[in-house]
Amino acid sequence: MGHSHSHDHHHGHGHHSSTNKSALRLSFLIIASYMIIEIIGGLLTNSLALLSDAGHMLSDAAALGLSYFAMVFGERKASFSKTFGYRRFEIVAAFLNGLTLLLISLYIFWEAYQRILQPAEVISSGMLVVSFIGLIVNVCAAYILMRGDKDENLNVRSAFLHVLGDLFGSVGAIAAALLIMFFGWSYADPIASVLVALLIVISGYRVLKDSFHILMEGTPIQIDVEKVKNSLLAMDGVKSIHDLHIWSISSDFPALSCHMVVEENFSHQLLLEKTQVMLSQQFHLKHTTIQLDKDGGSCCGEDHCN
Repeated sequence: MGHSHSHDHHHGHGHHSSTNKSALRLSFLIIASYMIIEIIGGLLTNSLALLSDAGHMLSDAAALGLSYFAMVFGERKASFSKTFGYRRFEIVAAFLNGLTLLLISLYIFWEAYQRILQPAEVISSGMLVVSFIGLIVNVCAAYILMRGDKDENLNVRSAFLHVLGDLFGSVGAIAAALLIMFFGWSYADPIASVLVALLIVISGYRVLKDSFHILMEGTPIQIDVEKVKNSLLAMDGVKSIHDLHIWSISSDFPALSCHMVVEENFSHQLLLEKTQVMLSQQFHLKHTTIQLDKDGGSCCGEDHCN
């Protein structure tokens, strides 16, 4: 009977965490500062597209601030009551960000509907200036977040999608301002805000789906459980695998646990070392807990150990 626990996940994690925190903090300061300007600009120009974009920027600022707080909070050390620490809080924050995106989009849809029923006069020149500056601000924030681990960290990705949606919102506001300025088409303002809301819905749904999958202990999408099981069964000395679980603590922290039924008189320690190397190199699974069971022992069933 043997047991092994391998955990070298934090190797190199400190650098990525620091990069992500810096990206989130700087993006938050940029977005929050310009959000105030855009709200004032939207009120002065009476533009729903600008106010919708400002509302989205408000959700951006909240999302970025929450993401940054979650990352800082998630670095707290593990305890007896929180044996995995607070890393999962990042996923809770991402879930809240996704929910916020959907709520913001519903509000924009409602306001756009009111504007379509009763078109309002918009100061197109001021709207154009404010939205163009907003576009530059969002491009800067998106570039900063792209330098973080947005492909690996769900929290950074959710914040990036917030900013990306806002960037398209600025493009929509610019287009609406030009249509109003040159053609007097007042419907361009609410239509632009509807397009922004549709983008926000798509972003919100994706973030909600991914974060919910992790909260439900779902298998990481980049890992094929069947391939992992077959690779384990191909190890010398392994007769069968049961109680195989692969899940994520956070978006960049996959984990595995399983029971391996091993042939008698086979070196357990050597098998464990080889298994850990294989899982790390082939599947990037570095947080593993493996129990070795004797063939014919009390714990060698296919589904559960008694």
